[in-house]
Amino acid sequence: MRTLIIKSSSLGDVLHTLPAVTDAARHKPGMHFDWVVEEAFTEVPAWHAAIDDVIPVAIRRWKHQLLHALRTGEPQALVRRLRSHQYEHVIDAQGLIKSAVMARCARGTRSGLDRDSAREPLAARAYDHGFAIARNQHAVQRVRQLFAAALDDPVPQTPPDYGIKVHFPDRARQSYLVFLHGTTWATKHWPDDYWVRLAAMATAAGRQVRIPWGNSLEQQRAEKIAAVSDAIEVMPRMSLGELAALIAAAGAVVGVDTGLVHLAAALGTPCITLYGSTDPGLIGTLGESQLQLRAEFPCAPCQQRKCSYPDEAGVFPACYSTLDPERVWSALEQVLVNVTVASR
Repeated sequence: MRTLIIKSSSLGDVLHTLPAVTDAARHKPGMHFDWVVEEAFTEVPAWHAAIDDVIPVAIRRWKHQLLHALRTGEPQALVRRLRSHQYEHVIDAQGLIKSAVMARCARGTRSGLDRDSAREPLAARAYDHGFAIARNQHAVQRVRQLFAAALDDPVPQTPPDYGIKVHFPDRARQSYLVFLHGTTWATKHWPDDYWVRLAAMATAAGRQVRIPWGNSLEQQRAEKIAAVSDAIEVMPRMSLGELAALIAAAGAVVGVDTGLVHLAAALGTPCITLYGSTDPGLIGTLGESQLQLRAEFPCAPCQQRKCSYPDEAGVFPACYSTLDPERVWSALEQVLVNVTVASR
């Protein structure tokens, strides 16, 4: 038996799908799984032992270079690859028109969210079976329920098992901290000066800090934070696999609302995630040792990419005036105490 999974992006969404694969593999140990995912995230499904083949797709790149992509034949090659197997099940775990199109290209019984459950209702017309999955629950639980319905398995009641810890078995927990400061929305960025103050508190307490980055602006911010102390290391540019190894061995992580905090959750690394403009309720980090700190501000969470708060708050975005470094360090100290106790 072979099942095709379509969940191409983003990083957090891809990670949220892993527990459903673990569930399915437990109920159907003879089943083989292939996974369609954006080329930037191909490492992630491959970390799960149940995934046989990872099929890269480049829709993000094709959107900006469509004519070039068609001339080189990349989309056509993807279609041929999707049609090269007869799948027993094709599960679209994304519920978007782009993912539904890929599902239609594959051969097999197609399942996905029904029109009232999918983010883009038109996608439901591509499936042989559309399932009603309540929206008012965490994304991890929704995907697990979708897989259970599509594969005729019992609905899981156990905590989510992302199934990727075993890929990093030799990473003993170290004492260093990882700061995940990069994110796409301006309203998700914790102020640079706050990171500097938190770094000063951590190094004064004898902790080493390691700071990854993904672009030139993030590198500049990392270097600004690292200027606080020689105990802070700006990491070289890293692949997802290298980042995962760094996070897997960390004593704890502090991060903003970005895909990498979900990687920490999947690896079981203690993590404090800072939420200002966004709401962790349905898409927050989910797993052991995960703590979510929310801004306590009249207009938070606004779910907006730009801060429109009209008055002076002293920091930007304004909501983070209620989520200062002292509050974060206090929470981090308690997390570190629990990690130390657990490791004795």
